[in-house]
Amino acid sequence: MPTASWWPKPSSKEFRISDPRTNERIRVPEVRLVGPAGEQIGVVRIEAALRLAQEADLDLVEVAPNSKPPVVKIMDYGKFKYEAAQKEKEARRNQANTILKEVRFRLKIEAHDYTTKLKRAEGFLKAGDKVKAMILFRGREQSRPEQGVRLLRKFAEDVAELGTVESNPTIDGRNMVMIVAPLKSKSEAKQEQNAARDAQRAANKQAAREAKSESDAPAAATAE
Repeated sequence: MPTASWWPKPSSKEFRISDPRTNERIRVPEVRLVGPAGEQIGVVRIEAALRLAQEADLDLVEVAPNSKPPVVKIMDYGKFKYEAAQKEKEARRNQANTILKEVRFRLKIEAHDYTTKLKRAEGFLKAGDKVKAMILFRGREQSRPEQGVRLLRKFAEDVAELGTVESNPTIDGRNMVMIVAPLKSKSEAKQEQNAARDAQRAANKQAAREAKSESDAPAAATAE
């Protein structure tokens, strides 16, 4: 079996129990090999798979250890781990930054008040935050939960372009609650905001250049 120096040596710093087996750590006689471009090479001896990975200057990574035989793939394992870590970091950041905003309604809400609260909720969803829509029941209103359901359904329909219902209306004490999740993540919303801001700055600079050009034109004509 080859012992090329490019194979990483097992150590407590380089490997974790949850990491897939790689290179010489794959101790089975045969494997089902997948090439670096995803091509299916088939069942081969482990020595042949290791040799192909070495010739490509890549790693042999076990991607399905419970298959018979195990499935391995030729890839750049360092790059794979880096990209996986970045995705996990981004997912944690998005989850941590997502805030649950609250919008409260009365069962007999006036049209203009509803519109104001709707716009506020739309702003939250555009920013990538979840919205907790809550109806506060007063007195005998608690005996008419179906009216609360209708109001929350209307609210869900009105924000459908920005969010989707994550939890349906439920009774919480004297209130009725529904959670709406944004269609776009926090990072996507931020990217869109940055893009819109950059576009506006570019438009302002272009307008300033055009205004300057127009103001310089009469001066040039007078000089002639």
